[in-house]
Amino acid sequence: MQHRPQLFYTTAPAPCPYLPDRTERKVLTELAGPDAVALHNRLSQAGFRRSHAIAYAPVCVGCRACTPMRIPAATFAPTRTQKKISSRHTDLIVNMVPPVPTDEQFRLFEIYQAVRHPDGDMAHMCWRDYVELIANTPVETFLAEFRRPDGTLVCVSLIDRLSDGLSAVYTFYDVNDLTASWGTFSILWLIEQTARMGLEHLYLGYYVPGSPKMAYKAAFGPAEVFRDGHWSLLAGTLPT
Repeated sequence: MQHRPQLFYTTAPAPCPYLPDRTERKVLTELAGPDAVALHNRLSQAGFRRSHAIAYAPVCVGCRACTPMRIPAATFAPTRTQKKISSRHTDLIVNMVPPVPTDEQFRLFEIYQAVRHPDGDMAHMCWRDYVELIANTPVETFLAEFRRPDGTLVCVSLIDRLSDGLSAVYTFYDVNDLTASWGTFSILWLIEQTARMGLEHLYLGYYVPGSPKMAYKAAFGPAEVFRDGHWSLLAGTLPT
């Protein structure tokens, strides 16, 4: 059987969501057919990310700020602050469930977008858009639902399983208690889960130096970044 060649497309320039006065362009390809899982693995290990059934990577003219980042689970060392956050939530119940959207999740998602990202594209997503975000996946995907002992949903992470790790696709959480640090706790839990599953890396998406939105990622280390075709240690991510 003859396979069609894999086609890659480049998007038109658009305003950069991370750095002011810059534009972004992406190269993307469809994840489809019997080779979707294998392609997703190869592209993820080369710095691509997944959204719905598309894999993409930045190809911005004159800018290489967006740097793919992953955390080796075996060598991760939490900071004192991260240890305190973990100990604060020992009673939290985390369930891994299929990528099936629910009204409960969507209500949490809407409030999160309205408070944290009111000017972002996702703030205008309707129920149908949310269903696409969660359920439209051609690869092995699951949700991690974080609940208080009384059953209250406080955080949701959309996760892809790769051949060598987990990939954190998107996370949203309760914004009523900013001291809870749900986002940080979800990453700590995912690093532990990566190790529990016998996998090597938690892929965290793009680290963007100079972007307040992405500054939190530098707190997790030691971390690796993908530059010039290979992964190497990111200086400055050693815990203190």
